[in-house]
Amino acid sequence: MWRLLTNRRVLQGGAAVAVLLAVALWPRAIEVETALVTRGPLVVSIDEEGETRVHHRFVVAAPVAGRIDRIELEPGDVVTGGVTIIARLRAESPPLLDARSRVEAAAAVETARGQLGRARAEEQRARSAAALAAADLAREQHLAEAGLTTAQAVQTREAAVLAADESLNAAAYAVAAAAAELERARARVSPPTLSASGRELAIRAPVDGVVLRRHRESEGVVTAGERLVEIGDPRHLEIVADLLSSDAVKVKPGMRVSIEDWGGAQPMAARVTRVEPGGFTKVSALGVEEQRVNVIMDVEDDEAAWAALGDGYRVEVRIAVQEIAEAVQVPAAALFRVGQHWAAFIVEDGRARRVQLELGARASAVAEVRGGVGEGQRIVLHPPDTLEDGARVRDTLAR
Repeated sequence: MWRLLTNRRVLQGGAAVAVLLAVALWPRAIEVETALVTRGPLVVSIDEEGETRVHHRFVVAAPVAGRIDRIELEPGDVVTGGVTIIARLRAESPPLLDARSRVEAAAAVETARGQLGRARAEEQRARSAAALAAADLAREQHLAEAGLTTAQAVQTREAAVLAADESLNAAAYAVAAAAAELERARARVSPPTLSASGRELAIRAPVDGVVLRRHRESEGVVTAGERLVEIGDPRHLEIVADLLSSDAVKVKPGMRVSIEDWGGAQPMAARVTRVEPGGFTKVSALGVEEQRVNVIMDVEDDEAAWAALGDGYRVEVRIAVQEIAEAVQVPAAALFRVGQHWAAFIVEDGRARRVQLELGARASAVAEVRGGVGEGQRIVLHPPDTLEDGARVRDTLAR
């Protein structure tokens, strides 16, 4: 009897050990995060940073070189076209000549004076030649009336008169040109007059608006064409975003745009108005040269919604290049490549099943599925490398 009890205990202990070993060696379920396959509208967008700018801006520049007074206008000040004075400018006198330049200028005056004398002498000679040709023509005409010469001789004298008149005209033009050259040479050596250098010019605003930027503030000498201020109307804003040329070819005027991360509580609605035909090269933050194209958008929301925006503000733009009313969608985080195909893991009866997917349009966070899974199925997000087809899984969201 004692031996039977001992054998029974041994068998029971072995069975308990076997059960413990089986439990210990039984494959544990892999914890995964899942999401549902849904159906709904899908928007494929191109996301990029943009910048606001005033639609019509005017750069006020110095019309002539001179000394400008300090510009008192500040950015944001309101100006009235044709009334508000932007700055006052006084034309500066020409610089004084050094000794060498003065000698050269004086010699240029003498040269011009000699050329004028020569031109006048040529004019006098041409005038005498013209008078002689006219006298010869008159004499030849009298002889022709008396029948003592031919008509051909008269025509020859008439041609000579015309040539002499043209020579006289050319000589008169040469005199005028030489006289102008003499005046120019004299002006270089003449001292500046107060009337030429003391004039004050009031530069006024060309249009109504506000001062956007002030390029020049302090008093000083400016050159002709130097920028002073920029003027525009901040109520007429547009948004410009430079897209990769490969993305810009997908954008067309009229496409819907969502303006986000601009500082307001709600995104703003906008519309693409223009895709510029010319691209440009831009170096990215990683030092890679990229071909970029400017895309222009107009804000469609009421002015009160974006009144706080100004010129040169940063925004995020989402350009809707494709919109699908109803699409079966899966998160992009669930997708992975198997050879040339896309695949994902779905959860069925506590086990992961790998399925091959046929994808359609793809957005940044979701993708359209045209085959492989259906609406309502649960799909594994961020599947680990250790996850295999048929493995037991436990959804962390189902705890």
